[in-house]
Amino acid sequence: MTCHQCERTAAGICRFCGRALCPDHFKTRPFIMAAMPGKNGSISVLPVEDALHCGICHPHDDFVELPPPAAAT
Repeated sequence: MTCHQCERTAAGICRFCGRALCPDHFKTRPFIMAAMPGKNGSISVLPVEDALHCGICHPHDDFVELPPPAAAT
């Protein structure tokens, strides 16, 4: 597998979009591995502070609301 930007051997994959990256082209950014209901209506999260990021893709900084799933027929 080769780096998306320079064609050198990749050392990792962007956690957000899946692009392959060499050590010269990856960055890091926080990523939430899991979320669950917390106490008093709060949400508890399990964050990773240094997930690999390509710097090309643009993960949303906020939640995106999805419509409810359609009822099964």
